[in-house]
Amino acid sequence: MPHDHNDDNPHDHDHGHDHFRHEGMSPSGHPYRPADDQPLTYWQRMEIAVRELLVEKGITTAAEINAQIERMDARTPALGASVVAHAWDDPAFKQRLLADGSAAIEEMGIAADGMKMVVVENTDEVHNVVVCTLCSCYPRNVLGLPPDWYKTRAYRARTVKEPRAVLREFGLELPEGIRVQVHDSTADMRYLVLPRRPEGTEGWGQEALAGIVTRDCMIGVAVPQPD
Repeated sequence: MPHDHNDDNPHDHDHGHDHFRHEGMSPSGHPYRPADDQPLTYWQRMEIAVRELLVEKGITTAAEINAQIERMDARTPALGASVVAHAWDDPAFKQRLLADGSAAIEEMGIAADGMKMVVVENTDEVHNVVVCTLCSCYPRNVLGLPPDWYKTRAYRARTVKEPRAVLREFGLELPEGIRVQVHDSTADMRYLVLPRRPEGTEGWGQEALAGIVTRDCMIGVAVPQPD
């Protein structure tokens, strides 16, 4: 299974700014912040080499690469929250979302990126939680970058074996009558949890509804709290 990588790619050129370090000022005259650059990893060097080769061969341009990076950086859990709020507010859309998550999110202008999006609904009887046991496959197109804990070996292993204990550590205590269902993401399939709509939110607009849907709710380690 391919791993998701999100390595920064700082350049390690020496620009001869030692005199600014000595004086404690940057070239622009602002106070200097000490550099904390680390040597590039093998994969960072490989990425830079491939990127520059693609540009040199005319296969893409630096502007196109930057635009793609900006598009990826713009992805945040707010996208997923808007999907959840729309499903809560529109029963017909909710049915389409549960039947074909990829097609439904594209109705809202969110690219599926060739991945199969499976949306699982929390109910009075079932609570869903998402994990990727082999690496860190994650619905980045609707949630942005995964949290660090999602990628840890402890979360990946324990969520499958003892999901209630893991949820308890996140502060989520579920009644014994609710069954916990764990979904394991794959390289070509992503899961998104559709939380239960909290009581007391009747009459709320979609913007207000989206405001109580957090990233953790859509992974399944939390539930919406209409404070």
